Amino acid sequence: MNPRTDKKLYSTVLVGRAGQHRRDRRAARRAAAHAYAADAAERKAAAKADADAERAERAAITYLPRSGDPGPAALRAWRRFKLPSHQDTSATLAGAYPFLAEGGLGGEGVFVGQDLYSGGSFVYDPWVLYQHGLITAPNVVLAGIVGAGKSALAKALYTRSIGFGRRVYVPGDPKGEHTPVARAVGGQAIVLGHGLPNRLNPLDAGRRPSGISDIEWDAMVSARRRDLIGALTETVLGRALTPVEHTAVDIALNAAVAGSQTPILPMVVDHILNPDAGNDARLAEDGRNVGHALRRLVAGDLAGIFDGPSTVAFDPDLPMVSLDLSRVAENNALISVLMTCSSAWMESALLDPNGGQRWVVYDEAWQLMQHPALLRRMDAHWRLARHYGIANMLIFHKLSDLDNVGDQGTAAHALATSLLANAETRIIYRQESDQLGTTATTLNLTGTEQKMLPQLGTGQGLWRIKDRSFIVQHQLHPDELAVFDTTARMRADSRNLTAPEGEVA
Repeated sequence: MNPRTDKKLYSTVLVGRAGQHRRDRRAARRAAAHAYAADAAERKAAAKADADAERAERAAITYLPRSGDPGPAALRAWRRFKLPSHQDTSATLAGAYPFLAEGGLGGEGVFVGQDLYSGGSFVYDPWVLYQHGLITAPNVVLAGIVGAGKSALAKALYTRSIGFGRRVYVPGDPKGEHTPVARAVGGQAIVLGHGLPNRLNPLDAGRRPSGISDIEWDAMVSARRRDLIGALTETVLGRALTPVEHTAVDIALNAAVAGSQTPILPMVVDHILNPDAGNDARLAEDGRNVGHALRRLVAGDLAGIFDGPSTVAFDPDLPMVSLDLSRVAENNALISVLMTCSSAWMESALLDPNGGQRWVVYDEAWQLMQHPALLRRMDAHWRLARHYGIANMLIFHKLSDLDNVGDQGTAAHALATSLLANAETRIIYRQESDQLGTTATTLNLTGTEQKMLPQLGTGQGLWRIKDRSFIVQHQLHPDELAVFDTTARMRADSRNLTAPEGEVA
């Protein structure tokens, strides 16, 4: 019971009788106080006895000394342990403490936005960084979820580079997002698709590089045509050509070239299916599958684009050239064929030593890398980027998209992974929480960097340039935003969606 309650109870019992004299009540109160004090002393003595018993019990138990078990096994010294201070270079400390000890990339290059940790301007230019020895591979990988701003960043990087004399090639634009940009900068957007008047002849000679002899040029055109026909056939067949099929293609291509200075694909198909009488009688049977595969491009479900002379030309002197594939986005085979042809066009310009420095942009890369023949061409461009003087940019949503390119251990998967390995600039925009582990493992991110990815806002990205890290807020001019915007349809005026009078919305 509560001591205050006990004391009150004693007083109530002894003085509660009515009619007692005042002196008797005072005596009763004193007796109650004495009784309460005696009871409290008894409880205190009992508590002290319990405490003494517990203390004695603890004293009887043997514990290790406060300084640990004595002897050599304790690994202790008589002198107090003291760690020396650590000194290192600023480059090493920048890796150990990212965002805090970073000196920046300098002031040369294209303005991107603001470094959110230093507060200063952030500029980037792969050619400048390569000249200064900060990177050895000028290729860029850009990943981010839909709506994070990665597409606007890509467009800002290559359009702002045009003012520095660079050109831009987009060999495949599945959504047509780069078409208004190409037209805005004075470039060209080649739109191909069923029902359109544009035609593309895969066997065009292409642009002749400067300083090359006629013999070298003829050999280069022949090799390019042979490789292109082989790549187109492999794309449609979904497998590699056999030796006899290569022979059938070579003989048919030579016959088509002999009959026309600029052959077209229907000529080659006709010579494969109906070889000249002077050839081996078994040649038609050897090239039967190849001929029917190529026939899809001129008379089958893929007809209407490759069945005649080219009505459009690839002009590498323009500031920007983009191949718009939005009209054929539903046909993966046709996208691969068009990309293969455009890559061949582009290669003729890239081989020109006087072609200058160029951006080559692969948008929606997860879709483009599904085709082995196209993936091999992309890999060749990435490996020879320094030789060609180009900077490749690979754009996709998440790094796990690379795992969808072929099975583990296959050549296609190894090629897709090598694209990331040959890019020393990795720009990661906001990622979903379930992608953090894959992203951190693939890019070898620190724990701090990994935790920041889901917190990034629109236009904010983690830039990993070799072993250096930056958090950058991308900044756009209003005129750029008007051209780069990819959400116009989603933000359409609701009045445009109102059903006409008399119809049910």
